[in-house]
Amino acid sequence: MTKLLTFPTSLPDTPRDNQSFWARIANEISEAIARGVYEPGQRLPSEHVLAEQYGVNRHTVRRSLASLCQKGLVRITQGSGTYVEDFAVDLIIGKRTRHRQNMAQAGLQGRFEVQDAQRTRATAAMAQALQLPARSTVLRLQVLGVGAGQPLHVSDRVFPLPRFERLEAVLRETGSITDAFTAHGVTDYTRKESRITAQLPSPEVAALLKQPVNRPVLFVTSVNVDGAGVPIEFASTWFAGDRVKLTVTHDDR
Repeated sequence: MTKLLTFPTSLPDTPRDNQSFWARIANEISEAIARGVYEPGQRLPSEHVLAEQYGVNRHTVRRSLASLCQKGLVRITQGSGTYVEDFAVDLIIGKRTRHRQNMAQAGLQGRFEVQDAQRTRATAAMAQALQLPARSTVLRLQVLGVGAGQPLHVSDRVFPLPRFERLEAVLRETGSITDAFTAHGVTDYTRKESRITAQLPSPEVAALLKQPVNRPVLFVTSVNVDGAGVPIEFASTWFAGDRVKLTVTHDDR
């Protein structure tokens, strides 16, 4: 049975132009999806019901739903209705890739959660990616990326020491790697490269992503560099294939 969200009968302090109305409605629906009021695959109330609840015309509601469709949050099926998209989160992989920003653009709240942390010797692959001497000491974190209350990806992230000595503590406090970098004087960083493949997850990764081991994941390895081009992070990330779609951009963002 479709759950109906109780909307306010009017939009307080809403500007009079139609663009503001449809944007506000789209934002409220996206927040409802983020809170789990509507689950993946679930049908939203009809345009007629939404129009009555908000006190607007169906054209305004239709524009709101079209906006959510463009963001990948819902799909519109002609003659059937509007459904929460199974691939509800569209994550951008570009020159500047930020988890929290990706979530905000999708109308969701997201954060990183540290699952494990250790100081270890860099493997040959880590040392090469970070341009460090062999067997250098590095900070290695297992991090879970969460959005809309669901695990979206799990990653193995490596950072050079002693440069990022406090990164684990800041990340645990803020849930943001960008904030953790900022605390270490890195105000901007860019993605040097990303490599994407599909594979089956290990039992540990599948458990963290809350999915079967026989369901493929998207596997991405990446290197981030600071403003001077010095590598600051080497990451291997497993994305839940049924909750995420990846968009690779060539824009400077």
